[in-house]
Amino acid sequence: MSAIAKRFNRAALACLLALSAAAQAQAPVEERGQALQQGQYRAGAAYRELEQARHDAKLAEQDVLNSRDANAAAQKEAAFRKSELDKAEKALTAARTRLQSAQRAYDDAVRAVPRTAPPGQTQ
Repeated sequence: MSAIAKRFNRAALACLLALSAAAQAQAPVEERGQALQQGQYRAGAAYRELEQARHDAKLAEQDVLNSRDANAAAQKEAAFRKSELDKAEKALTAARTRLQSAQRAYDDAVRAVPRTAPPGQTQ
């Protein structure tokens, strides 16, 4: 650090100390005013925070209500879809049973056909 910078830093420090001393001389009356202002500022900031928290809580409450409604609707839809699935599975089981019966009847009919050659054909 140069000598000029050191002198400047010392001068700045001296000025700050002088200002601090002058401020402390006026402190008792001004401190109360500043304390009052700071208290009012903090109270105002706390009130704004309270209002924001109320607003956020109201939005969160509405989100919960909307989600509950959506969940109820989704459960109702899921129950309907499950019912449709059950009906489709029953119809599939019935169709497969009918297919097996038809296959057996066809196989029986094919086996019942005589294995002899028609007249006029040699075996």
